[in-house]
Amino acid sequence: MMVSSALQSGLAGMSVGMNGMSRSAAEIASSQQMNGTASRDVAEPLVEQTQSLRQAEASTKVVGAADEMLGTLIDVMA
Repeated sequence: MMVSSALQSGLAGMSVGMNGMSRSAAEIASSQQMNGTASRDVAEPLVEQTQSLRQAEASTKVVGAADEMLGTLIDVMA
C-alpha cells in the first residue's frame, strides 16, 4: 500500500537525520575539536548537522502527509 511505503520512507529518513545529528554533535563536542587537533574544521560538522536537521524535518512532513492520507482513506471508506 502506498501509505505504508510513504510512512516507512518518512520514518527511515527521520532515523537517518537523527543519527546524522548525533554524529555531528559528537564530533563538534569531541576533545579533538576542543584542543585544536581535529582533522576537520568545526564548520564541516556544523554544516552536516544542519543538513541532518533539514532531512529530519522533511521526513517528518512525509510522515504527516502519510498520516493525512490514511485519515482521508478511512473517512472515504466509512
